[in-house]
Amino acid sequence: MSGLSQAALAQLFVAARSHNGFSSAPIPDALLAELYELVKWGPTSMNCQPARFVFVRTPEAKARLAPSLMDSNREKTLAAPVTVIIAQDARFYEHLPTQFPAYDAKPMFESNVELSQVTMFRNSTLQGAYLMLAARALGLDVGPMSGFDAAKVNAAFFPDGRWQVNFLCNLGLGQTDKLHPRGPRLAFEEACRLV
Repeated sequence: MSGLSQAALAQLFVAARSHNGFSSAPIPDALLAELYELVKWGPTSMNCQPARFVFVRTPEAKARLAPSLMDSNREKTLAAPVTVIIAQDARFYEHLPTQFPAYDAKPMFESNVELSQVTMFRNSTLQGAYLMLAARALGLDVGPMSGFDAAKVNAAFFPDGRWQVNFLCNLGLGQTDKLHPRGPRLAFEEACRLV
């Protein structure tokens, strides 16, 4: 059994932090495309891939996002080079015939709104986590957030209702002087059971 180096594990997990401030260094569009090329390989149930990613990077797009942000998140989000809206496609199942050819799963989701919503939310959340790890692997820092008004984000970016925001994540080169003290983590014995 082989694994990543300790340095790689530190970059992805042990030493990685959720950043509150970022340098103004821009993120090239090519790097955002490279980021997605990694993210897309993360597993989802039935290869359903419901996440959609909107890379908010222009001043005009940031101005559209700003009214939806909590006061405590507005300044850092507007200053970040990129804010990703991790969204979910309510009709993700339309892609199943090509993305999951094992059998015809589309009718199962198309006819069951509750199953579709649960599957969409769970798997788009997973894909958002893959995005954060892929960003760290590419040398970027991340700042995930849930402090926003979802209805305002959806109205500003997804007025047709097909895509819906799940959560937001700032990307860039983090400023270590703006980090909060690192919080503790639960011990194995507190968070895990061996059965």
